[in-house]
Amino acid sequence: MTTPTGVPDDAYWQRPDPNSAVPAGEPEKPTPQPAPIYPGPPRTPPPSANWRPPTIASPPPPRSMPTQDMDALDDSEGSARTVTYGVGLVAGAIALILLCLLCARFLF
Repeated sequence: MTTPTGVPDDAYWQRPDPNSAVPAGEPEKPTPQPAPIYPGPPRTPPPSANWRPPTIASPPPPRSMPTQDMDALDDSEGSARTVTYGVGLVAGAIALILLCLLCARFLF
């Protein structure tokens, strides 16, 4: 590795001699320029008097819903449940019969 002074020994990396000339004090720091005073963003002009869109009259209140017949609802739910169970039982019976026929064919 070469040294910037061109001296090939370790003199470059040694500490300076304490008996040599007294080092100069720190240089005087320049005073910073005063920052300019920021007055803020420019003011926006006020909007015109008719900047809002025209308003529409308020809509009428919603109509009332018809009353529900709870007994009729219960009856229709009961009949729907009966139909669902009936369709499920028929589909299960058909699947069981087909499974028995398929197994009987393999066994015999």
